[in-house]
Parts: sequence; structure tokens; C-alpha cells
Amino acid sequence: MTLTVLRYIVAVAQERHFGRAAERCFISQPALSLAIQKLEEELNASLFERKKSEVTLTPLGEQIVQQAQRVLEEAEQITLIAAQGKNQLVGRLRLGAISTVGPYILPDLVTALHKRAPQMPLEIEENLTANLTRMLKSGKLDVILIALPFEEPGIISEALYDEPFKMVVPVTHPWAKRSEVDARELSGQDVLLPHAGHCFRQQVLDSCPDLSRSDAEGIQGNSLETIRQMVISGLGITVMPTSALTAKYQHKRLVAVPFIKPVPQRRIGLAWRRGFTRPAALEVIRHAMRTLKIPALTPISSS
Repeated sequence: MTLTVLRYIVAVAQERHFGRAAERCFISQPALSLAIQKLEEELNASLFERKKSEVTLTPLGEQIVQQAQRVLEEAEQITLIAAQGKNQLVGRLRLGAISTVGPYILPDLVTALHKRAPQMPLEIEENLTANLTRMLKSGKLDVILIALPFEEPGIISEALYDEPFKMVVPVTHPWAKRSEVDARELSGQDVLLPHAGHCFRQQVLDSCPDLSRSDAEGIQGNSLETIRQMVISGLGITVMPTSALTAKYQHKRLVAVPFIKPVPQRRIGLAWRRGFTRPAALEVIRHAMRTLKIPALTPISSS
């Protein structure tokens, strides 16, 4: 059994056709069929049901092909590890981001990273903090963008930037004509926030204690964009990070009103496993973050 034969059976399973699989593997169909036949004899098991119109996997064949795919992926990692040992900016980086950061920071960050590390493609996961944490600890992610403080055993975190919040109201709301608003005034308003589990919800409640005392369930949304649309419809008002209020997200039926000091804000940082072997990748992310032209973000210099 060789990696080459494993590639053959994966190709047949995906193509459902020996001829197409042979073309994909740059081999003649008789040679491919013979190799798979020898593997079936070696395993004493039939992997495929051969029909005139198509090829289908046997139940056992399906399990073996799934394992073959995992073996091929792990073998690919060996090549990747060797390449990264020579240049840490070569090879895929698995980056996670909380959902109130990803849509607003990643478009500019990915572009900036590609300029600095063109051979480091990003596999991106956008999720809740709890899910990102599990994926980071299990090795499914390399680094995550999360809100601080973030304390987890075996994980290192570092602040990247501070970001103030703004009040977002419909143009028909009385606050739409104000130059600023006091966070303590939110307790008497219908404030739309993300569902529990979104760290941004807790950040707003922590920054606006009067709102926290009056907030039970309230009106909730799955994302900031869903909430934005509900505010446009006139259902209530909301609080958003300034990265979600740049020119591309402006709407003629909404007004963003600054808070008076002390302005509610959040701190965003990077987190990675202790012993992560690609510190150069972390450094290039830091540099790329400092180049972003997003108004109101205050970069934090690493010590």
C-alpha cells in the first residue's frame, strides 16, 4: 500500500468513474484499475461496486477512503512542516476571528497580509469565542482574533488595538440630532444586542452598567448586520464598534452618535498556543494590523 494508490482510490471515489480518475491522476485506466485491484486483494476487501454507468463505494470502501483522505492530508503536512522550517511565512495559516471582528477587519487585514506573506494563504474561521478557544486548543486553529481579557491555560494573548463604541439610531430617533450621548441614558431605550454567547454583548453590558441592570432578554440578533437591519426598520437602537461604522457600512436611514467620555470600548488581541512554531507569522500579523486605515482604532504597541 502506497500513498500513490491511496490517491487513486480517493480520485475514483470523488469522480465515480475509473476513466476520469485515471485522467486526473495522469495514468492509464488499465494501470489505475490494476493498482486498485491489487490493493483490494491485499486488503481482502472490495472497495468499489463497479456498474456500467458509475462506480460506487461499498460501506467498507467508504470508511477506507475517508481514512485514505486523512492519511494524504497528514502526509501533505510533512511537506508543509519542512517548508515552514525554512520559511515560517510559507504555508497555510489557520486564523480564527470573532464574528464582530471578522467582517470588518479581515478584508483589509487579508490584503495587507498577502502583500507581506504571499505564500501564506489563510484558512479563516469566524465563530464565537468559546468555539474558537476549543479549536485553538485542539490545534484546529493556529491563531485567533478575540476580545481581551482572555485567560486560558497554555494560551498566550497580546493586545492589538482598542476600539470605541458608538450609538446607532434611526434618523427619526430623537438622539439622531445629538452630538453625543451618555451611556447611562441607554437604560430607558429598546437596545438591540447580539444573543448571549457573543462576547460583544457582554462588552456592551459591562461598559454600560445602567443598561446591564435593565437588560433581561431584550431584543437580540444573530449578527451585527442583522441588528443593523432591525434598527433601520425602526425596531430599536443599538451599540456598534466603530469598525462596523466605516463609510462602506453607512446607511442614509441610520445615524452613529458618539458617547461622552468615558467612551465605552473594547480591546482586541491575538491569542495562540504556547510553543507555536511560527512566531514570524505572528509578527507579520502585528505589522499588517498597524497599517490598517480604519478610523478610531488605537493600535497598541507590543512590549
